[in-house]
Amino acid sequence: MSVVQNFSNTYAEAREKFFAAAAAAGASMRSYKNPTRGPDGGRLFTDVARLGPRDASKMLVLTSATHGVEGFCGSGAQISFLRSGKANKLPPDTGLLIIHAVNPHGFAWIRRVNEDNVDLNRNFVDHSKAHPKNDGYEEIAAAIKPQKWDEASLAQAQKVLDSYTQKHGAFGFQQAVSGGQYTHADGVFYGGTKPTWSNQTIRRIIRRELGSAKKIGLIDFHTGLGPFGHGELIAVGDPGSPMMKRCKAWYGDEVTSPEGGTSTSAIVVGVMADAFPQEAPYADVTGLAIEYGTYPVPEVLGAVRQDNWLHAHGDLNSAQGKEFKAYMKERFYPAADKWKEMVWARADEIIGKALKGLNS
Repeated sequence: MSVVQNFSNTYAEAREKFFAAAAAAGASMRSYKNPTRGPDGGRLFTDVARLGPRDASKMLVLTSATHGVEGFCGSGAQISFLRSGKANKLPPDTGLLIIHAVNPHGFAWIRRVNEDNVDLNRNFVDHSKAHPKNDGYEEIAAAIKPQKWDEASLAQAQKVLDSYTQKHGAFGFQQAVSGGQYTHADGVFYGGTKPTWSNQTIRRIIRRELGSAKKIGLIDFHTGLGPFGHGELIAVGDPGSPMMKRCKAWYGDEVTSPEGGTSTSAIVVGVMADAFPQEAPYADVTGLAIEYGTYPVPEVLGAVRQDNWLHAHGDLNSAQGKEFKAYMKERFYPAADKWKEMVWARADEIIGKALKGLNS
């Protein structure tokens, strides 16, 4: 079977393939029902497959669709690993936990955000405290999402965005847009004001499945930034932290850090991976995101802006709506078979390193 066949065109297809691959591998399964439905009216779930000893002290965790539409990539990698046979050849005292569709709503609706328009990788902050400020976003919020999506409105908005970029640089603009904001609930990269359903569900899963773990290796699959098909290894947090040192030891010097200025990603807070050390404080957590490049950053951010505007002001069933959705999907999940082959080749390599790291 070609690895391309492990990838899917819809959330429903991905879920069906995931269940079949997990069953064939002999995994135990558990499902968590999201409160919303997909565009076809179908139910949405975060599904969990587990292999290895229940009391394993070393656990490898693979997560997909933290940013919904990016789940096409992560799901394909997860299914490829299950079908490769390697999931059934784990080292002693080592377990595997695969969390399929952290954000099933975004996966099904071809969105990065969840049912509350929340970016989950900005939602895992302490909501009892003051939320982080993003003055840059405040300055350009109206231009990011104009009231109308027509030539005149877009031209005026672009002047504002170009002016900000000239003043702060391309990366300064990227930081303002994608660094996360907590003031515009209908805007992009919104972090929310309380823990989302996915936030609460991930924490339930960690408490239920990782209680015996002393070492946890987390790999979260993402797409959108960097050269086409390349999987950048991103570790979030203090560059001098023990976790970062473990990442370097496991994966080598190509590990990048937003805080260290070596990553294509903006500096963000409240990422999903933060839940693991919080809910499993007894374990050493080594968390990594694989970020697969797709298209140039302006196109990727443009797709996010279009999708945000579409759900706020547009018609999903119109010709424009369908065009925007196709553009969004391609920017985060390229149709090219070669890209999918590159995704799995990189994932296979990094999963192998994670298993070695867990058992070092």
